Amino acid sequence: MNIGLIAHDAKKKLMQNFCIAYRGILSKHELYATGTTGRLIEEATNLSVHKYLAGHLGGEQQLGAQIEANELDLVIYLRDPHSSKKHELTDISNTMRLCDDHNIPLATNLATAELLIKSLDRGDMEWREMYK
Repeated sequence: MNIGLIAHDAKKKLMQNFCIAYRGILSKHELYATGTTGRLIEEATNLSVHKYLAGHLGGEQQLGAQIEANELDLVIYLRDPHSSKKHELTDISNTMRLCDDHNIPLATNLATAELLIKSLDRGDMEWREMYK
């Protein structure tokens, strides 16, 4: 399965810790991330990550194009709900809309991310193969 990983600046360390904790599951799948998030995940976990541009430089749009093409099966977007950066608020809204439009599971916080990653490990996400 193809997993998209994005994290606002205030959540990058949390994303690293999440990927360390679930390294065993994530290593069985293709990972895609915006630039800085992807680099930090690789450094912390030694996992291979397909990296796009930094989110604010177009990486979010690159991942959005993958969502529109139905090439991602799951998106984990750890967002900072208290962010004052306008581009972060716009980017998450666009990603949420795209995931809703294309029926792609999206986690925006740690609790939901853990539920989705455990579901993936149990095989509960196999319906995505048929959906493609």
